[in-house]
Parts: sequence; C-alpha cells; structure tokens
Amino acid sequence: MEARLNLMGSPTAATFVKHLSSAGKVVSDSGLPASTQELVKIRASQINGCGFCTDMHTKEATAAGETPARLNLVAAWREATVFTEAERAALELAEQGTRIADAAGGVTDEAWENAAKHYDEAQLAGLVFLISLINAFNRANVLVRQPAGDYRVGQFG
Repeated sequence: MEARLNLMGSPTAATFVKHLSSAGKVVSDSGLPASTQELVKIRASQINGCGFCTDMHTKEATAAGETPARLNLVAAWREATVFTEAERAALELAEQGTRIADAAGGVTDEAWENAAKHYDEAQLAGLVFLISLINAFNRANVLVRQPAGDYRVGQFG
C-alpha cells in the first residue's frame, strides 16, 4: 500500500505537519502525564481507524515503559481494571471529543466535570488540544491512506 500523498515529501504538507507537530509542544508542557497522552492518542486513533497513528503511539508508549496489558486493553478501557480513574476520565473525554458528530450535544457536562476532578486547568487545556491534534493527524492520515506498520520509535523527533 502506498499513501495517496507523501506528507513529508510535499512542501505544503510537510510545512503543515511541522506546524501541527510544534503545537504539540504546548500539550507536552501542560503537565498532562505522558502515559495519559499516549493512551488518549491511541484511543482516538483506534476510533478514527488511523492505523499509522495507532502503530506509532503504541510503539512510543511501549518504548516509554507502558505495559502490553494496558495497551491491549485501551479499546476496552471501560471493562479493564488497569487504568486509573484519571486515565478513565481522559479516555472518556477523548472518546466523546472524537465522536462529536455522534452526539447531538457533543461532550457531556458529566465527562467534562469528571475530567476536571482529576486535572488542573493547564492539564485540561493540554487534554483538549491533544484530542484536537490527534484527531487532525488521524484525519490527514486516513485521507491519504498512510500505511501502518513500519513506524520506528523516535522517527519524528
């Protein structure tokens, strides 16, 4: 399988990806735990059917010490006992924020309030923009049919 558009070879696409990636630095500096960030990226990528991002973030999470049991259970986090209450709140917000079109009211007050119990304002901002960023990356990769499976840890920085 070959991508429809080379995101790093096209000057326009590469510039956009570079700017989108640099926006991720704000998320990294928000105080939102790195493990939570990877879990959120994986879950949104699963929902969006983005094989490239699912591959990338499971490999990055593994390299950062995430356990196979937790990675294997991200898609079934509601039934899994391996996630903290804070992680569960982040995963719920990620799901609702990714599936906005599926719910007439978007993200529920209950999901927001639950996340706010576990994260301070900077971390909540980080979580909001992380969900936004991973959805943007997922959509671009799905649109161009970016192949999955060959990602190498640290490939993009």
